[in-house]
Amino acid sequence: MPNPRSIVRHALPAVVEGKLVPLAVFLGFLRLAGTTGAVIAALTWSLASIGWRLRTGRKVPGLVILSAIGLTAKTIVTLTTGSLFVYFLQPLTGTVLVGLAFAVSVPVGRPLAERLVHDFCPFDPYTASHPHVRRFFARLSLFWAVTSMLNASVTLWLLLTQSVTTFVLVKAVLGPASSIVAVGAALMWLRTTTRREGLPLVVAARTAR
Repeated sequence: MPNPRSIVRHALPAVVEGKLVPLAVFLGFLRLAGTTGAVIAALTWSLASIGWRLRTGRKVPGLVILSAIGLTAKTIVTLTTGSLFVYFLQPLTGTVLVGLAFAVSVPVGRPLAERLVHDFCPFDPYTASHPHVRRFFARLSLFWAVTSMLNASVTLWLLLTQSVTTFVLVKAVLGPASSIVAVGAALMWLRTTTRREGLPLVVAARTAR
């Protein structure tokens, strides 16, 4: 498995550019230009970031593209309906659908967690086909399904009970925090499972170049 520090160093710039900066732009313009101005400003940042990368021949991170797509869809909905509630409700709906996708993937025999892991960290054929490994990914898919539903429930409660500024700030902290806890629990679960089944889990000392 790749070194965790290498993964963090590789992913952090994309997280800042695709998630944290648009959030800061939205909050900064919320009081100055209102809801519509804040939404447009956040979208403008994302599109300008992509345009700058394309013009300078730099690779556009997938997270930045996904963020821009999400902001575009939410901006269209907001400008069409004039509802900030709908703007924040859309990603909540996406979270629910993702949770359902994880849950449905298990009974059909193609755990979504297994597919995603292979996208980022492909295993050798023997490890990938090992029954204990496949069973773990099936259970992990159910775990992520439950996590997604809990995330959606808390988000809906915050959206219905808190102000826009409070909701955005709390969600900005709660979202990454819950993801970190969930990923940490999954890694601990994986380590416990591999030890119990006598399967060695080897982490690379550094990323190969």
